[in-house]
Amino acid sequence: MIPNNHLIIAIDFDGTIVEDAFPNIGKPMLFAFETIKKLQSEGHRIILWTYRNGDKLQDAVDFCKDNGVEFYAVNKSYPEEEFDGKISRKIHADLFIDDRNVGGFAGWTEIYKQIFDHEPDVPKKRGFLSLFR
Repeated sequence: MIPNNHLIIAIDFDGTIVEDAFPNIGKPMLFAFETIKKLQSEGHRIILWTYRNGDKLQDAVDFCKDNGVEFYAVNKSYPEEEFDGKISRKIHADLFIDDRNVGGFAGWTEIYKQIFDHEPDVPKKRGFLSLFR
């Protein structure tokens, strides 16, 4: 179980929020945006932590915004942080969600279960997405 107080969660983009199609943007991963929105609605701070930079980074940020997700920070620990080469590029976060984890990407259903510590009670008629309404 992961403690369900307000967490800072760093999430990768390619292969995690969307299918890996870098430098293009892949299709959204199943339940990615729904789970991220649920995390935000519960008060968790979400950081986009990705290899992308420049225009490709802006494409990812815009894609997420078009899908209803805006981030607390992008490639930094907090919004006001400015990278100048004198500080570490490692960011502060309680959790990192990335497709490059040992064992690979568990999927958003499993991530939801680990963070919220319960098996979703999925009504047969409404399906999994009803958890996010």
